Amino acid sequence: MDCLFCKIIAGEIPSNKIYEDEKILCFKDIAPQADVHALVIPKEHICCANAVTKENSAAVAYIFEKIPEITKSMGITDYRIINNCGEGAGQTVKHLHFHILSGSNLNEKLV
Repeated sequence: MDCLFCKIIAGEIPSNKIYEDEKILCFKDIAPQADVHALVIPKEHICCANAVTKENSAAVAYIFEKIPEITKSMGITDYRIINNCGEGAGQTVKHLHFHILSGSNLNEKLV
């Protein structure tokens, strides 16, 4: 598979890890759009929100259960979570991921 995030999960491409366990990985975005910009991804390859099913939706639920723990460890309490689904919506990596954004330069245009 030629998936950038799968290669990061496998350790083939380095990342600045914030959190990792057996199900998910959170790391700093290489092109931050805010003071704090992290990505949370399931280790299971799911291409996008359109591919979430009854069989794999537990991965998404798990991410949202872990986000408060991750953000607390990062020292943030106010944040935005964004998911882009499809090229027209700005999804550049075809692996389900959630952006955590926070900081002084977070504005209404970053939605």
